[in-house]
Amino acid sequence: MADTPDEDMIWPVQDQIAAYLRDGILNGDFLPGKALPSSRKLHEKFGAAAQTIKNAMEILEREGLVYTRRGAGVFAREHRQRTMTPAEYKNPPTDGGKYQWISAAERKGSTGRSELLDVEEVVPPRLVREAFGLDDEGTAILRRQVMHLDGEPCELVEVYFPLELAQGTPIAEKRRIKGGAGRVLAEADLPPLRCIDKVAARWPTPLQQKALKMPTKLPVLRQFRVTYSVDDRPIQAEFMIKAGHLYELEYEF
Repeated sequence: MADTPDEDMIWPVQDQIAAYLRDGILNGDFLPGKALPSSRKLHEKFGAAAQTIKNAMEILEREGLVYTRRGAGVFAREHRQRTMTPAEYKNPPTDGGKYQWISAAERKGSTGRSELLDVEEVVPPRLVREAFGLDDEGTAILRRQVMHLDGEPCELVEVYFPLELAQGTPIAEKRRIKGGAGRVLAEADLPPLRCIDKVAARWPTPLQQKALKMPTKLPVLRQFRVTYSVDDRPIQAEFMIKAGHLYELEYEF
């Protein structure tokens, strides 16, 4: 199927052009430092006016994927898409130290940190209530935080804990926990033994868009994970929201 405008497409042509070029940049078809197809070629391919093509380039520029050299054209940047391996980060650090994803980032020359936003007792979303066996009014403890890599927000994490496990522990307090909430559960003889992930693409909510500082109208990756411990007891359920143009997930089977 050719990447040409379709009358049935609900996207404006400028978004179609941006999507075509974005895909090429992220897939490595348009290499960093190399010029993108010229306005003439994009006009031939999409039948787009010069202003429409310019609008598409401005979208990609806001996303940090291209740069313009006056008189020379538009060039692909070294994109910042990272490959995340969620299966490696499910266990709390054994020494009560840094989150494993932060340690992994540091090994690759990046700097990671977490920012705690909220800790509260709430009625969780339906998916969490089903995982915990709660009724419609049942509550859980929510810990919401933003993860940063190299000073930029990379992931919004909302972790829910069963009330009976979290109350009276540091998990229910609005403060950072050395080694994370997983360490508290592991010390209570509830180590993570099994996880189930569901990954989907979503348009970000206003809260997600703001927390991740999304530069344009882009989808996010929503990863929903339920973690089970001894006797297959669910000990936490979490939503991990990542900017779709900056992150991909890798699983090995």
